[in-house]
Amino acid sequence: MSVEILDGATIMSFLEDEEAFNVLVGNRFAYLDADHDGLLSYAEMLKELQSLRVFETHFGVDVEPDPDELARVYESLFIQFDHNLNGTVDLEEFKKETKQMMLAMADGMGFLPVQMVLEEDSLLKKAVERECNKVSA
Repeated sequence: MSVEILDGATIMSFLEDEEAFNVLVGNRFAYLDADHDGLLSYAEMLKELQSLRVFETHFGVDVEPDPDELARVYESLFIQFDHNLNGTVDLEEFKKETKQMMLAMADGMGFLPVQMVLEEDSLLKKAVERECNKVSA
């Protein structure tokens, strides 16, 4: 984990670079696709969904969520990705929903810098690294 400063423009710039976005999202999809069948099952996506820590923290303080409520939230998030509701998520569904989620984050952040703790392999961290590499080049 690292502490980074980013804003909506950082995310938008990353999304506008379709080649970089597609490569990184494709790599993330391949990492999650444990059985290498080109599809993500709920079980394969669950670890990724859990890493979002939707209810496990409240203003940075760990809390004990209701397990049933948490399961419903994860199922709902999975359905957001499973556009055709066939019980699996293909690469195109994964790309489309990942892009929508990142657009929502960018919109919510606006253009005021925000300091965030980011996982090293997260797409947000990759967006920050990409921006830093552009600035230093």
